[in-house]
Amino acid sequence: MDAELLEIRQHMGRFPPFDVLDDELLDSVAGQVEVSYFKAGSDILQLDQELHELCYIRSGAVEVRRRTGDLYDRLGEGDIFGHFSLLRNNRVRFPARALEDTLIYHIPETVFQHLCEADENFADFVELERPRLEAAVEEHKKANDMMITRVRKLLTRYPVMVEAGASVQEAARQITEAQASAALILDEPDGDPRYTFADSEDRPWRLRGILTDSDFRTRIVAEGLSPDTPVGELASGRLITIQSDESVHEAMLCMLRNNIHHLPVLYRRRPVGIVHLSDIIRYETHSSLYLVSNIFHQSSIEGLARLAPDVRAAFMRMVEEGANSQMVGSALSTIGRSFVRRLLELAEEALGPPPVAYCFMVNGSMARNEQTVVTDQDNALILADDFEPAQHDAYFLALAQFVSDGLAACGYAYCKGEVMATNPQWRQPVSVWKRYFNEWIESPTPERLLHCSIFFDLDSAYGEEAYVEQLQDVIATKAPDSPRFLAAMARNALNRKPPLGFFRTFVMEKDGKHNNSINLKRRGTAPLVDLIRVHALACGSRAQNSFERLDDIAATQLLAPGVGDKLRYAMELLSMVRLRHQVFDLQHEHEPDNNIEPENVADNERHHLKDAFQVLSHAQKFLKYRYPVPAHSGRAR
Repeated sequence: MDAELLEIRQHMGRFPPFDVLDDELLDSVAGQVEVSYFKAGSDILQLDQELHELCYIRSGAVEVRRRTGDLYDRLGEGDIFGHFSLLRNNRVRFPARALEDTLIYHIPETVFQHLCEADENFADFVELERPRLEAAVEEHKKANDMMITRVRKLLTRYPVMVEAGASVQEAARQITEAQASAALILDEPDGDPRYTFADSEDRPWRLRGILTDSDFRTRIVAEGLSPDTPVGELASGRLITIQSDESVHEAMLCMLRNNIHHLPVLYRRRPVGIVHLSDIIRYETHSSLYLVSNIFHQSSIEGLARLAPDVRAAFMRMVEEGANSQMVGSALSTIGRSFVRRLLELAEEALGPPPVAYCFMVNGSMARNEQTVVTDQDNALILADDFEPAQHDAYFLALAQFVSDGLAACGYAYCKGEVMATNPQWRQPVSVWKRYFNEWIESPTPERLLHCSIFFDLDSAYGEEAYVEQLQDVIATKAPDSPRFLAAMARNALNRKPPLGFFRTFVMEKDGKHNNSINLKRRGTAPLVDLIRVHALACGSRAQNSFERLDDIAATQLLAPGVGDKLRYAMELLSMVRLRHQVFDLQHEHEPDNNIEPENVADNERHHLKDAFQVLSHAQKFLKYRYPVPAHSGRAR
């Protein structure tokens, strides 16, 4: 393939739906592409013209309009258009114009039809009119459903390998320098192909055996062998190995069946690592279930604080293995609640039983089951109505301080806005909380709207759950009948805009520390959470999780068909990019944050981000029209 065709192939292979084509199909497309150039302002496709080719944007920007002349979409590098016409009557349904100087690859109709017949993913993409954002999220979900944890996931280094003629002293030196616990013994090939491989210099070797720490004790030191003994003399006759694409579970069974602690891992026949039984145990203990169990076995704040690295390890493992944002958020929120509950148990052991009944309420991302490893505390105390401040508040202040300090020690930062139970404003009887909620809905002010955006995501972490349920009832029954409140919440949800500039450019942060970056929480997930919450309040949903709220919203006619699905895909995409960025930070020993630099994001993911931000932008524009400021009181319609 010549350089020009190779460049076409490589470019198209980065963008859906071509990114999932096998090599042969992609080669066939690249070999039949024709190229056209369109100046800014010129027509690419005119309404009702005959069309027999798919259009792919190599560079530039294209505006697609409906028959009515209304804007349908703006497209950029890697996008396709014209496929609706090819699937119907070969007449242009959506005219297209170049917004700027644009280069188009034209793919013949015969090639397009062949791709639809030969590749199911390609056909789904173009036939279901599925946007790129939805395709990206569904592909991740599909990969997660098919995921099997491979033993190669446990490998962190290449194995130490020594030649059979090397002395045991030399082998010990290499093992020590590598901070390993075993070395593989290599010898000249003997004709047996099972363990013969070629190294990086194409020299053939035979994997003859393994020498472990245990061997040094039991077979060398205990038997008084000389340090000059060749390691080849210690190689056992039976070598047990496993292929790198086998499951972790299979590796564990192999070790147990053969009563071994070290297992060489091969890629085909080439050694790529050694798994120790402790690696598997460590892997299993990084599960969120094990971590939650471990939390409740701790007897002090210091013991709980020592688990903070395990939280991050569990988080990294889930994201790396393909868990979606709902799974990760739910697991981390469960872990967070477990810390809260254990701290409250320890506090009651230290302070004695509470003088009156209470509920420790969590708010924000923990209540929504949407936590990440970058989080702070949002909590409050709901006390029984027989609470007497003079008699009882000293106890509950000490309780709240114990929990808040304990959470901070475990990695949950103090809330800068003091939305914590240590603040007396958020340590009140049930009746006061009900008065708060009623006042906030009846007479919304900027400060009260801020409180709503925090406290209207609420859940019980410990104590009398009924107290939180009573507050949820106030919200679900009063908010839908309060159009002025909904209008105020809708406008409050427009304070944070997605980072989209003119056409396809990102608007970067300009705050010094994170200059030229995008804060995915402030500009993406947080405004999405806000606008979903408004719709959920309008329909009386009692759900707290954003995805579950979308389910309740879908059961109403608040949104046009398909809009809820777009919000769901945008939320998932933005959340997963945010989570993967935090994992990247942790892998590179940086403190995780929410700021990404677009130049460090892959081309196709930048496109997905723009799609998600565009969904958010459209949803925000709709919000103020859906909840107008009422001229008089009445139920929101």
